[in-house]
Amino acid sequence: MTRSGPGPHAALLAALRELRDVAAGLPLHLQAPGAAEARTQRDQLVAQLDDYLIPRLEQQDAPLLVVIGGSTGAGKSTLVNALVGHQVSQAGVLRPTTRSPVLVFAPDDAGWFTGDRILPGLARTTGPELAGSQPGRSLRLVAAPSLTPGLALLDAPDVDSFVEANRELAVQLLAAADLWLFVTTAARYADAVPWDLLRVARERATALAVVLDRVPPEALGEVEAHLRQLLDREGLGDAPLLVVPEAQLSDGRLPEEAVAPVRNWIGALAADAGARAEVIRATLTGAVNSLQLRGAALASAMDAQERAARELDQAVLSAYDEARAAVGHELAGGTLLRGEVLARWQELVGTGELMRTLESKIGWARDRVVAAILGRPSAAAPVELALESSLEGLLRDAAERAAAAAAAAWAIRPDGRALLAGSRIELDRAGPDFAGRAEQAVRDWQGEVLELVRAEGADRRQLAKLASYGVNGAGSVLIVALFAQTGGLTGGEIAIAGGTAALSQKVLEAIFGDQAVRSLAAQARQALLAHVDTLLAAEAERYSRLLSEVSPPAGATGRFRAAVQAVAAARAAQAGS
Repeated sequence: MTRSGPGPHAALLAALRELRDVAAGLPLHLQAPGAAEARTQRDQLVAQLDDYLIPRLEQQDAPLLVVIGGSTGAGKSTLVNALVGHQVSQAGVLRPTTRSPVLVFAPDDAGWFTGDRILPGLARTTGPELAGSQPGRSLRLVAAPSLTPGLALLDAPDVDSFVEANRELAVQLLAAADLWLFVTTAARYADAVPWDLLRVARERATALAVVLDRVPPEALGEVEAHLRQLLDREGLGDAPLLVVPEAQLSDGRLPEEAVAPVRNWIGALAADAGARAEVIRATLTGAVNSLQLRGAALASAMDAQERAARELDQAVLSAYDEARAAVGHELAGGTLLRGEVLARWQELVGTGELMRTLESKIGWARDRVVAAILGRPSAAAPVELALESSLEGLLRDAAERAAAAAAAAWAIRPDGRALLAGSRIELDRAGPDFAGRAEQAVRDWQGEVLELVRAEGADRRQLAKLASYGVNGAGSVLIVALFAQTGGLTGGEIAIAGGTAALSQKVLEAIFGDQAVRSLAAQARQALLAHVDTLLAAEAERYSRLLSEVSPPAGATGRFRAAVQAVAAARAAQAGS
């Protein structure tokens, strides 16, 4: 057993190994269009690199592997048994659910197959298959003295088995072949599934021979001619067509004269080292060249994954951006200063009486506010509590609307629906801890407003005025002034809110001056919106975390494309050497 040495072969081998590692790590988790097919293509690509391309390049003088595949009931195992001269592969109706693939080789070639040189994912077993063994988990090895060294036969599961694991294994084994020996029958040679695989053989330039089995003598000429026409039409007209007539079995085996065409063809190939090497070279070259188209298809699928991830992320961002804008609109529209808040404000300053004298006695009104706050140190507390409750409710509503909107945007897409269905948390509602976080954020903001008031009144000239009002009282007046707009209010609420705004403005100007009041209001509003941004960003992060688990990592597609191109470059260098 020899391995490829340095030079072009080594460069190609290194490029194939890199491609294998990069392809194995391709994340195709999102249910984007074509994702299921792309996952299958990725797995098949990695399997062929593991099972055939890399080991064949490493050991090019290994025996030629003939994989015998075909439809259920085509007679594959019966043919193998006839070629070997005794039963090595179980035939019968139970095969699709009970058997493992059987690899038959000359005793002198045992060293090539007892290890994991090819099909490393299948455990090796020897001896008869045990009842109840699981299909597809092992490769049964049989040393047959009747076989000529240099050529091995692998009896694969049915390509159209009703057991999915058998079908997948059959495709994997065919991809590991130096030569496909495809077995069909006079009754089933036009079935769709085998032809799909034959087209794959054509696309990858895999060496192929076709066995037409169980042909009634009276139909032999007609069926053979029709099958040749079909092969020509599919671009497979050069494939040898070996005909096995229908015959009675003797001790479960075909008579020698029936199997002679296949035996003679395989025997000639086994005896001719040059012919075997040419078959291996053609299949190896075709498989390497096919990587370009297969890689391009996978790269396109990765592009689709990245687009899907961006679109899903944008749907979430849009939902929460709209929620932020709605909160800003509500704050600017004065709808917070209604109901309970408005009632508590009226209690604090006696709004009814103030409104009657507001235009002519603004100074008296201002004094009334001062007296209310100064005479009752806790008088502002009901207003503060009402404001907290109203603001918290506004934030909760915004979070609920954003969560529902984001979930609805995801639900209309297959990839989004799959993510929602697989999520461990309820994404279409605000998070269970949102109410507590909103409450804390409002309190933190109120504290920040008081700090703004305290900082603004720090100089000696304003300190006395601020002391007469109290920091808490002035802070409450500032918050009320911030919310006392007339947009969204109706009827008497507009008049009250308008008077409230004017009154709050005058009280604050009396303490700080008009320029400082405008600055305080702007800072308070900016601080509040910052808290809103933080709260809603944390809610949107629930979606982002879920999406990040299934999104392609940055650069993954580029690395895969580079690996495919590296194989092409190494192949070109090898061809030119």
